[in-house]
Amino acid sequence: MKFSIREKRKAAGFTQEYMAEMLGISPGLYNGLETGKRRMNETYLEGIANILRVTVSELIIEDRPTIAIAGKVGAGARVDFFRNHQSVKKPAIERPIQTGSDELRALLVEGDGMSPIFNEGDYLIFKAEDSAGGVPDDAVGHICIATDEHGVSSVRHVTSGPEPGLFHLLGLKPGTTPDWDARLKWAARVRLHWPAEFARKA
Repeated sequence: MKFSIREKRKAAGFTQEYMAEMLGISPGLYNGLETGKRRMNETYLEGIANILRVTVSELIIEDRPTIAIAGKVGAGARVDFFRNHQSVKKPAIERPIQTGSDELRALLVEGDGMSPIFNEGDYLIFKAEDSAGGVPDDAVGHICIATDEHGVSSVRHVTSGPEPGLFHLLGLKPGTTPDWDARLKWAARVRLHWPAEFARKA
């Protein structure tokens, strides 16, 4: 379990020595508690919360599950997926919903190319398994992240084409030219639109 004791102590203007004195312990033991080198127990945690005038729950940092940001979507609803080698630690956001064991991915919306439906800073969340290949039945008739036979990825409304294996890709903004009879490598339905004001970087 992780704690935000150091941040709250500094915000209160207290030194480690003062905290140790108030708890009746040595400065070395207090430092160990604050840095996680010594085991925290209920008595110490309640004592620290009382000194800092916060609740115990305010000192606990929850390990929240995250969703990796797979790429960005910008002008023309074109998707630019991040390459695996770009960073060791991939950017992520806190997971806004619990969906069992589903592995989710997110796209960050950049610019105003898809407003007013999606705005800059919003996230479009999809299941990672849906991007493995093919077009699931539940993707047809919905907004999807779709990659065509030429490897071009975009966010489009996917509808059935005139024969199996062909799809119409409709733009989200009025006046966007549709891609008729497109062959798709895969399409992943946008499962959740997470507005910028609610998203928290992990």
